[in-house]
Amino acid sequence: MFKSRFLPEQADPLAFSDTPSPRDPGPMGVLLVNLGTPDEPTPSAIRRYLAEFLSDPRVIEIPQWIWQIILRGAVLVRRPHVLAPRYREIWLEQGSPLLVWSQAQAAQVQQQLVQQNVNAQVALGMRYGNPSIAQAMDSLRSQGCDRILVVPMYPQYAASTTATAVDKVAAHASRLRNQPALRFIKRYHDLQGYIAAMAAKVRQQWSAHGKPERLLLSFHGLPRVTVEQGDPYRRDCMETAQLLRMALGEDGHRVHVSFQSRFGAQAWLEPYTEPTLRAWAKEGVRRVDVMCPGFLADCIETLEEIQMQCRDAFIQEGGAEFRYIECLNDDPAWAQSLAGLIRQHLAGWEP
Repeated sequence: MFKSRFLPEQADPLAFSDTPSPRDPGPMGVLLVNLGTPDEPTPSAIRRYLAEFLSDPRVIEIPQWIWQIILRGAVLVRRPHVLAPRYREIWLEQGSPLLVWSQAQAAQVQQQLVQQNVNAQVALGMRYGNPSIAQAMDSLRSQGCDRILVVPMYPQYAASTTATAVDKVAAHASRLRNQPALRFIKRYHDLQGYIAAMAAKVRQQWSAHGKPERLLLSFHGLPRVTVEQGDPYRRDCMETAQLLRMALGEDGHRVHVSFQSRFGAQAWLEPYTEPTLRAWAKEGVRRVDVMCPGFLADCIETLEEIQMQCRDAFIQEGGAEFRYIECLNDDPAWAQSLAGLIRQHLAGWEP
């Protein structure tokens, strides 16, 4: 049967209206980014994690064709088996400490923003491993977030931490047709609430157990050449240490700085943490406390490297008492301060 040319035509489903539909700005998104962790304390899971982490050219700054031969031929064969028992020693019932405490901070920040009537959704993404930055961004976008503030969980800026998180966010955004508006927090090493929260932890420790002869602030290390090439990380660390000294008042003289987690043969930022502790013990220092201000959440570098390995080194050389002061983790005062910082950076985005 033939169609009549007089019958009305069907509406074009792709036709555009001259009257735009109302635009819903939706909530703002807050993407907290931490480094990452293996999914399980097993060699296979650690190998997957290290393969991603150590393949980042911002982390290992040597020609990739050379490094990949070393990485695939030696590091990924041996290192996972060395690390597996160390991860098992610190693993929590809920999972990796870094993930558990990062999730706790994200939940507390979300609660703080709700209490302050800020229309925002918070998601946690890891630069390496799970949940990934892409998963976290997609989760925020699925909740209607067309504006996302990226908050690296590194108070001190470094290219190998903050910058690579920014790179990964931008890389995921580059694959999106409808990209969200993006803002980034670069550093907050001198944030009053951050310094105050750490000082309060120190005072609580000293009130309960007495003061040590020295308080060592152990920051994660970097190859010295990265700072010589312009990375501001060491300066950020020193400013944090100076502010904490000031916050501790007459006890500020007890504060010293070192750098941990050296990897490879090249020179890293000095003084190194473990050799410093060994030297102190040999000099007759009997009681030390150690804190890691560069880490907002406890992880293998704090719980195993500092609390176990460095403690053993100090005691072996004649030290009497070694106490590790935990990271800010689920500290409510810190969560309130972080939420306040986030709110400042969200200013002007609220409809």
